[in-house]
Amino acid sequence: MEKRLFIVSNRLPLTVCDEKGLQPASGGLVTAVSSYLQHQKAAFTDVFWCGVPGCSISSWNVAIAQQPPSVYNYLPVFPSHANYEGYYNGHANSVLWPLFHYFPSYAEYNVTHYDQYNNVNNLFAETLLKNLRAGDTVWIHDYHLLQLAAILRKELPELNIGFFLHIPFPSFELFRLLPKKWQEEMLHGMLGADLIGFHTIDYAAHFLQSVQMVLGLDNDRHIIHFDNRLIKVDVFPISIDFRKFHEAFDNEEVHSLRISLKAKQPDLKIIFSVDRLDYTKGVHNRLKAYEYFLQQNPQYHDKVVFIIVVVPSRDSIAKYAERKRVIDETISQINSSIGSIHWQPVIYQYSSLSFNEMLALYTACDLALITPLRDGMNLVAKEFVASRKDKKGVLIISEMAGAARELTDALNINPNDILEMAEKIKTGLEMSEEEQKGRLENMQRRIANYDVQTWAEDFMSELETIKEKQGSFRIKFLDDYERRIIYDTYRQSKSRLLLLDYDGTLVPFSAKPQLALPSKDLLQLIADLAAVEENDVYIISGRNSTWLQEHFNDLPVNLIAEHGARYKWKDSAWKTDLQTHNEWKDGVHHLMEMFVRRCPGSFVEEKEFSMVWHYRNANMEQGKLRALELMSELNEFIHNRHLQVLMGAKIVEVRQSGINKGAFIKKIIAAKSYDFLFAVGDDRTDEDMFKVLLQKPEAFTIKVGSEASYAQYNLYSPQMVVSLLEGMSRLPKPLIIQ
Repeated sequence: MEKRLFIVSNRLPLTVCDEKGLQPASGGLVTAVSSYLQHQKAAFTDVFWCGVPGCSISSWNVAIAQQPPSVYNYLPVFPSHANYEGYYNGHANSVLWPLFHYFPSYAEYNVTHYDQYNNVNNLFAETLLKNLRAGDTVWIHDYHLLQLAAILRKELPELNIGFFLHIPFPSFELFRLLPKKWQEEMLHGMLGADLIGFHTIDYAAHFLQSVQMVLGLDNDRHIIHFDNRLIKVDVFPISIDFRKFHEAFDNEEVHSLRISLKAKQPDLKIIFSVDRLDYTKGVHNRLKAYEYFLQQNPQYHDKVVFIIVVVPSRDSIAKYAERKRVIDETISQINSSIGSIHWQPVIYQYSSLSFNEMLALYTACDLALITPLRDGMNLVAKEFVASRKDKKGVLIISEMAGAARELTDALNINPNDILEMAEKIKTGLEMSEEEQKGRLENMQRRIANYDVQTWAEDFMSELETIKEKQGSFRIKFLDDYERRIIYDTYRQSKSRLLLLDYDGTLVPFSAKPQLALPSKDLLQLIADLAAVEENDVYIISGRNSTWLQEHFNDLPVNLIAEHGARYKWKDSAWKTDLQTHNEWKDGVHHLMEMFVRRCPGSFVEEKEFSMVWHYRNANMEQGKLRALELMSELNEFIHNRHLQVLMGAKIVEVRQSGINKGAFIKKIIAAKSYDFLFAVGDDRTDEDMFKVLLQKPEAFTIKVGSEASYAQYNLYSPQMVVSLLEGMSRLPKPLIIQ
């Protein structure tokens, strides 16, 4: 079977050189994908890479004609100069980059640039759609292409789409600084993917909160229900080719460069750092910390040198040019005020390094100083650790870098704390070789166990998993054929479990919950079903126990209130397995009442184990807006409390953690064996029930409404559910032939 992979990134994995034609580009993504494909050659029959080549169409055509066969089929995208400038230097790097890296004051909002960003995303889509077919896998990378997945999904829904963000995703308080329309479109764009990946759990949590606050979409264990699909949000910390960096220590050229470097700095401790020119990298703070270290520790004068390499980047953006000027001036000031004729405290290079030059510096230095103010991952830290085959050297890393979550044996610092950084420089330089070895071995073990190949395999494996799960989450309306199957199975079975939700399932919703009363006919129907010896009937509802007792106590049925918080078996008293604690209710009630005043038509319902804010009688647009605001305030309120906030059908509910229909049903089916299980419900709370029964071949599950669900079938309305149950109640018993 043909299986094709499309990698999509801002740039193609090569550069066009006038003299040499097309030359391979370097970088973490190129290394990751190449390593993955080398070990997964049979996984895909064809691999395409779509991106901007950085040259004209004519130059590309000449260069590609001379290119030897490659593992990739290249799909070049050729935006106009104006569109690319607005897309790349404009919206991507003058809005998204600073905002996502927690520099909101650097963001330059420009409607024209945003339009150009969309234009280029659409151009990527046009290029891809000329080649894509249903069933192809598309892996989209980074903040330049936030809109692309949704565009592709709209045109070709059967695609398998993964999206990975290589930079941080900011907290909602920063994300909301974007114009509201941009927020919605970018989140919708990302939700076009089946799997959305981030470096750390913090970034994933920030994304989920933004989705909840902006779009009103909740998640269930990092799975979002949107557009009748399941979308998984997960964490995949990108890594490096550990073996490549580890074995490079013994490379002949690296060895020679290392010896030469140490010979030029005899008897000096070497501190090293390398970064792209970027205000997020914290280079100025790093220099100020080194200066303070020298001022406080004069015994290190003439005994230490800081070799700092800054790689040119985005020089055309004013903030970057300004950053270079500040770095240049700071280095000059340190060398002139602290240095001497015989000793230069800082050696500075503003240019790129070759791989071997970089490895020589990694393996020659005594201390690597990697202190970004904010960084998605920072592979330099991992490269340094992997390269130290000699088990010597100390890593100081910013706690704001994604890599700090994994490299916990490094010396962690706050990159804004100059004094702490200076202290850690001294600690690192004076660390014993035995301690250095222990720390490096631990970090190397982690990187080796989750290298770049594992990262890519992990992502692709999770993409396959969510696609399989989507197969269970669908819309399939119950037809006459399936209805007959349900009836036939019911007739032949000996032990039956019927699980019936109430509101929206057995009766339509009412403007006021107290008005949604069961009719005499409905009560008689339930009584008839419960009277059958083989049947165990449960009313499993979000209603409180008092209400269920009032209306169903005379029926031979089992009652489950508040989604499983309380229960009552036939002819017995109400019970609960939960410890009741109500000290939180006053605070929640106060918040909800504030929103009742802000949203006419809304009201609060208090239950024993939960509080519910209803807005079905309010203006829908205002109700949705207030629901999002209320959820934000409630999530802050419940912090460190054993509570959860859920958004349901025109409600916001706060309840004790651990309460859900699925958990309760597990207890029921564990206590007794059934050969026919039937469950029907209409809300998100019922999805927990459907998921539990998903793997039960003897189960029939029905979702009321036209939304995709874990249930096997859909029915349009409560009236159709009642009709199905009426047919069940009238079925004759199967004939038993003696």
